[in-house]
Amino acid sequence: MEAVASQKKEAFIRATENALHYFGGVPKVLVPDNLKSAVHKADKYEAEPNGDFLDFANHYQAAILPARSYKPRDKALVEKAVDITYSRVFAPLRNEVFHSLGALNRAIRTLADQHNNTSFRRRPQSRRQLFDQEEKTCLTPLPVSRYEWKQSREVTVMKNGHVQIHADKHYYSVPYRFIGCKVKLIYSASEVAVWYKRERIAWHPRDLKPHGYTTVKEHMPSAHRFVSEWNPDKFINWAGAIAPVVGAYIRRILDTTPYPEQAYRSCVGILSFEKKYGRDRLVKAVERAFHYQAYSYTIIRRILQQGLDQLNFEDPHTPSLPEHDNIRGPEAYQ
Repeated sequence: MEAVASQKKEAFIRATENALHYFGGVPKVLVPDNLKSAVHKADKYEAEPNGDFLDFANHYQAAILPARSYKPRDKALVEKAVDITYSRVFAPLRNEVFHSLGALNRAIRTLADQHNNTSFRRRPQSRRQLFDQEEKTCLTPLPVSRYEWKQSREVTVMKNGHVQIHADKHYYSVPYRFIGCKVKLIYSASEVAVWYKRERIAWHPRDLKPHGYTTVKEHMPSAHRFVSEWNPDKFINWAGAIAPVVGAYIRRILDTTPYPEQAYRSCVGILSFEKKYGRDRLVKAVERAFHYQAYSYTIIRRILQQGLDQLNFEDPHTPSLPEHDNIRGPEAYQ
C-alpha cells in the first residue's frame, strides 16, 4: 500500500508498479476499480481500459479485467483487506503529522510489514509466509526495466527534417520524406519515438540539452547531410585555421546565440567570406567587429562591403555618430 498525491493516471500507475515490485512478480490479471486513471469506459461485459494503463499492463505482460461497477463480490478479498488495513495501518497513524509524502509512506510500510509478518490467530503462518509458499510461485518474473511514463503530442515535421519537444527545446530528426507531415511524438524520460499512421518512423534516446539537435545522418537527404554534421568543434577548428582571432570570434557567436542552427548558418556565412574577400580582409573585419563588441554575420558583411576593414580605427573617414545631448551612451543599455 502507498499514499500518493492524487488519483491522476501517473500516480496511480506508479503506485501499481511499486506494488508489483513489492510482491516480486506480476500476476496474470490486474483487477482495478472503475476509476478514470485505469478505465476509459466502464462496462459490465467488456470495460475499456485507458491507453496509458493498458500500455503499462502490456509492459508487464499482464491482462486487465476491471471489476464491474457496484459488484463488490468481484474483489471480495480486496474489500476485506481494505477493512483490515484501515484498522491496522491507517488508524495507528491518524494522530501523526507528516511533512512529506516519503515520510508518510515509510510509516505505512513499517506498519504494513508488521501486519504481514504477524501470524494468524488460528494458524501458525503469517500472511507473508503464506504468500511466499502458495502465491509467489504463480507470479511471472518482473521485466528487466521498469515502466516509464509516456507523454504524447501531435507535431508537424519542420522543413529541416526535425521535430521538437517544446519542454526541452530539443530537436530530433525524422526521415526527410515526412517533412511537412503531421506525426505523433511519444516520449518518456529516456527515449523519444516518432509515429506516422501507426508506424514508428524514428527513435532516439532523449536528450535534455536545450536548443540541441539529435540527428541520424540517414534521415537527411544527401544534399543536406553536410548540415547534419554541423557542430561547434567543426566551426571553431575551421575558424582557428584562418586566424586565432577568427576562432575566438566564432566561439563568441556560438556561445551567445540561443539557437544552434541559427549560429551555424552565421558561422558558415562569416567563414565563407575568406574566399570572396581573402584571409587578410576577413581577419581585419573580425578585429574591427571585436573592437566594437559586435558579433554577427550581418556586421562582418557590412564591414567588408563598405571597406571599413581597410580603414584604421583612428582614420578620420571612419563613419561615426556626431556628439549630441539626445544620443544615448552605452550605459543606457546596461
